[in-house]
Amino acid sequence: MYFHSASKMFKILFTVIALIWQVVAQEAQWNTEDFLKRHHSMVKPYLTSGLSIPYWDVHGFALASSNYVRLTADLQSRYGAIWNTVPVYMNNWEVQITLKIHGKGKELFGDGMAFWYVRDRMEGGPVFGNKDFFSGLGVIIDTYSNHNGEHNHNHPYLSAMVNNGSLHYDHDMDGTHTQLAGCECKLRNLNHDTHIAIRYEDENLTGERKT
Repeated sequence: MYFHSASKMFKILFTVIALIWQVVAQEAQWNTEDFLKRHHSMVKPYLTSGLSIPYWDVHGFALASSNYVRLTADLQSRYGAIWNTVPVYMNNWEVQITLKIHGKGKELFGDGMAFWYVRDRMEGGPVFGNKDFFSGLGVIIDTYSNHNGEHNHNHPYLSAMVNNGSLHYDHDMDGTHTQLAGCECKLRNLNHDTHIAIRYEDENLTGERKT
């Protein structure tokens, strides 16, 4: 999967993620000793003695323990997020995400989740936990089709959207009109972790998924 953006809007933005993630140096590979930016990373044990996660704010129905972070329980109308508290000043970066999406249902697994790299942090809203008309980047895992007609893809669906604050995310169309690119990703109720890497380097945005 390959995305491209000619914008330099990512230079000084806040990073938010609704997942477990790490910011690493360029040329990063999975499970290596690459350099981590500690103030942008989450490592076990997540909770400190003060029952908080250093450099992170837990929001909504999200729950953090020493071994995992759960965004929501397997219940309807739940929202949870984890926001990084430190601005990002790197021109080039890579994020590695490890996640699981699971529940009792065989078909319905909520609306989805997203990685947000945006100007304004902790402004919750209708777009996978973030506000609409955001400024920045969203990498979205859409687990439910809201489109009434035929789709040219199945769900779950992984896509990217760049916004300067003027674009509306259309849930009824599953954001297809404003996405940069996307691909199907089978990641629900798997017995193993799913790994996603997002890299922004020299104004090029790329994504990789491993299950």
